[in-house]
Amino acid sequence: MLDVTMVGCGAIGHGVMAALANDADVRVTQIIVPASEAAAVRAEFPDTAVAASLDELPARPGLLLECAGHRAVLEQVLPALHQGIDCVLCSVGALSEPGLPEKLEATARASRAHVQLISGAIGAIDAIAAAYLCGLDTVVYTGRKPPLGWKGTPAEDKFDLDHMTEAGVLFEGSARDAARLFPKNANVAATVSLAGIGLDNTRVRLIADPAVSRNQHHVRAEGGFGELEFQIAGRTLASNPKTSALTVYSAVRALHNRARPIAI
Repeated sequence: MLDVTMVGCGAIGHGVMAALANDADVRVTQIIVPASEAAAVRAEFPDTAVAASLDELPARPGLLLECAGHRAVLEQVLPALHQGIDCVLCSVGALSEPGLPEKLEATARASRAHVQLISGAIGAIDAIAAAYLCGLDTVVYTGRKPPLGWKGTPAEDKFDLDHMTEAGVLFEGSARDAARLFPKNANVAATVSLAGIGLDNTRVRLIADPAVSRNQHHVRAEGGFGELEFQIAGRTLASNPKTSALTVYSAVRALHNRARPIAI
């Protein structure tokens, strides 16, 4: 049985807890949340230890699953790596911050820990990573969501999201800028770029489209390997229209790959 300490218990965290409720191989034994949320989380999950920081946990984590947002990478993941604790990251978009990927890598190397970035809402990440090794020239990611999926982002300064009647391009540029400007929406762009030619060389288009009801992700890549094209239309979490339901199961799959004898 793999015991997991989870950072965050929002939409993704609740999805992970539900998916693992009767799992024979993985269980969440500890949860880290802000002190203001601790009482509510304890009441909801009375059999799980709840603390506000790594140092307050009753037991040293064997594995840390981060699903709390970008700040948690700095506040919880880096300290865990310093202690040699392996980590699984959901908030891949946080690595758009200059210097942070290098800091994570250096810390993990020094403590002999391991950091895994989940594929999240997108597929074909294994193919992009393999293609990079044999020559990858261009990668273009296009993200298309219903207008309300862009609420609370800079898109509100460009469009009236409540009354859009046709598709509008919110952003065109590098994956680094996309992840920085749309941190809750552009984890996919960061994941695609980190698997391939990097945050500055991966091109991104983000679109608000009233004609779609699901989050749509399209990737096209070309290089010495040939050509790759991938598209997925994913359902969002009912509790958070900015987050794909597939993200939850991507995190659970990452845990299963550590707990089970065969991984794929």
